[in-house]
Order: sequence, then structure tokens, then C-alpha cells
Amino acid sequence: MLPFILVVCLFFLWGISLNLDSILIPHLKKACQLNNRQSTYIDMAVFFAYFLMAVPAGMLLKRFGYKNSIIIGLILFACGALLFVPAANTLTYGLFITGLFVIGCGLATLETAANPYSAILGDPAKSTYRLNLAASFNGLASMVAPLIGTMFILSGKEYTKAQLAAMTGSGRHAYLLQEASAVKMPYIILACILVAVAILFKFSYLPEIKNVSKEETTGGKFFGALRHRHLAWGVIAQFFYVGAQVCVTSFFIRMAKQGAGFDEKEAGYYLTAYGFLFTVGRFAGTFFLRFIKSQKLLAIYSLISVALCVIAMFGKGAYVVYCLGAIGFFMSIMFPTIFGLAIDGIGDDTKPGSSWLVMSIVGGAVLPYTMAWIIDLSHDRIQPGYIIPLICFVVVLYYSLHGYKIRKHLA
Repeated sequence: MLPFILVVCLFFLWGISLNLDSILIPHLKKACQLNNRQSTYIDMAVFFAYFLMAVPAGMLLKRFGYKNSIIIGLILFACGALLFVPAANTLTYGLFITGLFVIGCGLATLETAANPYSAILGDPAKSTYRLNLAASFNGLASMVAPLIGTMFILSGKEYTKAQLAAMTGSGRHAYLLQEASAVKMPYIILACILVAVAILFKFSYLPEIKNVSKEETTGGKFFGALRHRHLAWGVIAQFFYVGAQVCVTSFFIRMAKQGAGFDEKEAGYYLTAYGFLFTVGRFAGTFFLRFIKSQKLLAIYSLISVALCVIAMFGKGAYVVYCLGAIGFFMSIMFPTIFGLAIDGIGDDTKPGSSWLVMSIVGGAVLPYTMAWIIDLSHDRIQPGYIIPLICFVVVLYYSLHGYKIRKHLA
């Protein structure tokens, strides 16, 4: 129980970081004077780090075990957060991106260890249930992080290009520097918490659980893990799911401002409401999984998400934002459910399989940039960009109907 509680804390902490990105994108777009595609470098830095770090993280996991890999991930996470201080002081977007890349490396290390550890820490028949329970606290972070960001990062001050151009050079620089500096204190506090948690893990006992399979396995070889077809399809589904989630949250505030006429602060609080629905969805999904097979619930939720994307694309007024909030509810169980289905029955390939699933998170780097490109082509209209998450949910729907099935190994 104690190891599981400690791992649940990790789900919450990396959820805080990932959901603060939804605040950073519009905030740094304003502070650093960026276009839509440049603002998505925030997502690209974090999720390309996931992609690049997944294999090294898997190697760390095999060599040093779950506990030490978690500590390494926490320290990397803290170092990246502290880089926000010089980045804000110098108003250097590249340094923000560097800090986010280091944070992404830490998160990839944590997820590579914590996801499979929570899955195998108990009765194998309840692995998906445990993953969803742990991920529920990741969902809780999706409500807490936007609230923190809205209260302590977003200023509510917005100037048009004409108003900025009318300012003196020193006045304009002072305003932009003040906006950028708002991120420092939240990230300093986050770094301190991460170091404290790393120390707690250092002096806590975590059992090192080894996978035992009755079948002949590849011995946990990286590429050999993909002989499991349901794992290979799970990697594809996870790529598109993460892309969908990041697309929805990254442009949520812009959508609320443009589609419903909300101001920056009000849009931030609606993002908090989205996080609340995401959190409720995680806990509700964990409850429903006691009675409904995970692949069936995934199919129902992905189909509803497709319908909500259609409404968000073609609707008018505030209820478009309500649809995005509802998508949060129905997205909530997708990541842990896909993860649990993908590693089901792969035995000694669980660790490399986990690395593949973490690598697939690179969808959060590729697809938001694609969405931003569509938005820029549409003359800064956000709604047409939601074709990207719609396509993503169709892929998840296919996985829930066919891709999850355990078949003969790939040649």
C-alpha cells in the first residue's frame, strides 16, 4: 500500500507540470510575442523529450530498478523547473524551451517507471483498475494546475499590437518582462517539492517486482516487444490520444476567448472547470471499470469524443467551450486504459513495452504543431484546427474495437 501511495504522488506531480503547459502556451505567446506555431514549441519540447528519453529511461529502469529511476526522474524534473528563473529574468524563449525539455526528460523517466510499477504492484487481473486509480490523481492535477496558473501566472492584462507599438521601448520591455516573471515563483516552489519527494523516495522501501511469464519471451528486448500486436497498436493509439489531449488543452484558452468572448482570466477558470470534469471522469471511469470491460468503456468514450469534436468545430457561442469541457470527461480514462490493455500479457516485455508507450507520447509534440499550422492557415481561427483531435479519437475508437485484441505475435 505504501509504495502505491508514493507512486500516486508522482502521477499528481507530473500532471501538475503537463497541465501548467496549457497556461504557459497563451502566456508565453503574449510575453515573448509568438505566433501559434511558435507557441506550440512548448509542447514540442516536452513531448520530444519523452520520445528521446524513453529508450534511455527504459535502460535506466532495467539497470537500476523502479526506485532509483524514479529518483533520477524527480531530480531532472526539478532542474528543468529551476531553469525558468534565468529564462524569465532574461526574457529568453529558448531558455524556457530548454527548461521544458529537461522537465520532459524527467517526466519520461518517471512515467516509464511509475506506469508499469503501478500496474504490476498487486493482482494482475486488476492492473488496469490500479492504473486508472493512480491516473485519477493525475487527473486531479488537471484541475489544480490551471487554477494555480490562472491565479499566479495569468495577469489578465492584454494589449493589441497597436497598443504595444504605441508604448515606449522601455515601457514595452518592462511589461513583457513582468509577464514572463510571473512564472518564476510557481516553478521554484514546484522544484522544492520535487527535491523533497526525491528525498522521501530515497529513504522509503519500494519492492522491486520482476515479471514472470509462462510463455517464451524475448527477454525484454526493446524491438522484440513489438512482436505483441496489441502492444504495437497500443503505441499507435497512444500517439494519437496524447496528441488529441494536448491539442484540446493547448488551445483551450484561445478557443474560449475567440469562440465565447471570455477574457484571459475567465478563460483560465473555464480551463480549471475542464480539469474538474477530467478529474471526475477519471474517478467515475475507475468506478465504471469495476462493471464494464475496459475496451468497451474506451469505445463508448472515444465515440462520444468524436461527436463532441464535430460540435466544437461547427458550433457557435459558449456551448462550444462546454463541449471541450465534456471532451475532458470522456478523454479521462484513455491513457491509462490504452496503457493497461497494451501491456496485458506481455510478461518480461513489460519494461521495454512501457518505453514504447512512453515514446508514443511524442504525439503531443507533432499533432499540436499540425493543429497550429491549420489555425494559421485559417487566419487565426481556432475551430478548424479541431479536425486534428477528431481524427485522433477515431484512431482510439479503432483500437478499442479491434487493436487491443491479443493475437499471434508479429513476425
